[in-house]
Amino acid sequence: MKTKDVPFRKVNLGPTEALVEKRTDGAILIRRADPLLPPPGRLTDRFLLWANERPDRILLGELDSANEWNRITWGEALTSVRSLAQALIERGLSESRPVVILSENSIEHALLSIACMLAGIPAVPVSPSYSLLSKDFLKLRHVFGIAAPGLVFAQNGDRYRAAIEAVVPRGAEVVVVDSPYERATGITGFSALLATRATTDVDTAHARVTSETLAKVLFTSGSTGQPKGVPLTQRMICTNQQALLQTYPLYGEGKLVLVDWMPWHHTFGGNQNLGCVIFNGGTFYIDHGRPLPGLIEATVRILRKVSPTKYIGVPKGVEMLLPFLQRDRELAQNMFQEIQCTMFGGAPMAPHILDALEEVEVSSVGERIVNVNGVGSTDAGPSALMANWHVGNRPIVGLPVSGMEAKIVPNGNKLELRLRGDAVLKGYWKDPVKTREAFDEEGFFKIGDAVAWVDPANFAKGMIYNGRVVEDFKLSSGTWVNVGALRDGLIARAAPIVRDVVITGHGSDHVGAMIFLNIDACRSAIDEMPPSATEADVVADPRVRQTIKKALDALGSEAGSSGRIDRAVIEIEQPSLDNGEQTDKGSVSQRSVLDRRTRVVEELSQARPSERTIVRGL
Repeated sequence: MKTKDVPFRKVNLGPTEALVEKRTDGAILIRRADPLLPPPGRLTDRFLLWANERPDRILLGELDSANEWNRITWGEALTSVRSLAQALIERGLSESRPVVILSENSIEHALLSIACMLAGIPAVPVSPSYSLLSKDFLKLRHVFGIAAPGLVFAQNGDRYRAAIEAVVPRGAEVVVVDSPYERATGITGFSALLATRATTDVDTAHARVTSETLAKVLFTSGSTGQPKGVPLTQRMICTNQQALLQTYPLYGEGKLVLVDWMPWHHTFGGNQNLGCVIFNGGTFYIDHGRPLPGLIEATVRILRKVSPTKYIGVPKGVEMLLPFLQRDRELAQNMFQEIQCTMFGGAPMAPHILDALEEVEVSSVGERIVNVNGVGSTDAGPSALMANWHVGNRPIVGLPVSGMEAKIVPNGNKLELRLRGDAVLKGYWKDPVKTREAFDEEGFFKIGDAVAWVDPANFAKGMIYNGRVVEDFKLSSGTWVNVGALRDGLIARAAPIVRDVVITGHGSDHVGAMIFLNIDACRSAIDEMPPSATEADVVADPRVRQTIKKALDALGSEAGSSGRIDRAVIEIEQPSLDNGEQTDKGSVSQRSVLDRRTRVVEELSQARPSERTIVRGL
């Protein structure tokens, strides 16, 4: 039997009916037919429920540097969270003096975040890159200027010392788990907070927490300016989690287990993924790996030990996991034996990657796994649209989740997505100017994403992600260029040797592309290329250049000037977190690459191609 003929594993997914309203101005309103059931008022209500009902179940686990487990049960977590909440209350922390968290995911990070919610004190997790990669700490200073924290947490004092000394005000207490250092105003050990004896003050403080209490503040990436603070209330978080449960009823079956690396300062990691484990009484294993060379091995190590029930990641992560899964049947069986569905957001998965993944699924467990998808943002809960059916490798993002209403508005050559619902923010934190700019006259949030219809004759079949509204540009001829479609088209035609593409040509006579190669795939796919070939050797190999040229020609034969790429250059320097061109999720920031590599943009637009430029049709 062919892989594509093998049936999918049965999974409990929610309804998919939709209600649609067409307006005379061209706008379309769409929402799910099933109404949102009343969510609990506070996420902490769910935490307390499961801590009492499932005290012996593992809540959080992580592997240490010796590959040994560090785990905590729901019951143990409740004791620790109450002690931490008491310590925060005694320090007089509040919305005007919140807790800022500088460091990556950890058990202590999670416990402190829950304790903040129990005590009614906002937690403000910020990207570690603001502390570890920046030289001037400009974005971190911006965050601190808005947040004015009363307490700052970092997992490791030495690692965050430069940022702490440069940015943390003298009046703010610094708490670290490991490696404290000598500081003029002192440093408090996390163990001292845990040793605090909880009193009825915790219960009194929690009784004051309502659905409108500020639970946390997440800062958007700031790739196009300074980060904006998104205030998340208990209502917003619980509304989104209830909608997710109705979309994926499998969450509520009592056996939810996630293995996840997505950072908690990011909305999908901190709100959707960690939040759904707390909301549904599951288990969260912290993956300290990343979809990057040298870091994916940590993901492999934890997947040898844990069988998740849903696996959430990005296409790049699948690509990097595949070689391990293909050569290690035991690893593949352990990963897929309990999985009910997968979700790989971001860019669409290349067809050959999905085919290889399904082959591994079938060879290891005898079934294919449903691959779902969705889209959202920090400002919208985050889970705004979800496709709770198999999407394959198409960028189908489905329908609005229950309780969310979408308005689809013509905007240039695209359809702009706007959102309204109880999970959507009402305004940016302490920023009335940005707040006024964010909403239309009906109160719909302008998310900035574009969509297309899966079937223009049947809107209820859902939507396809179509890039950012501001991502597209016009050529000098005035013709619009669909950046997302061109990028995806070139990657598909040059598979598997191209890792990513950045499209250029704003105001130019033609479209260009910066090519970032998958070096390992080139070594494997190009005959007789030695495994020891350097990146420079791979880039200079004429067979690699010829493969790119054939992909340009194939793409160009199918479209007009705006649907083809006329020129391309292969870049040796890969995007990375260090240079700001790669996001925490492993995807490439088109805007950051264009801003940082202006000379390459100019090279691709000049009248005479440079020697290294690959030209379509020549």
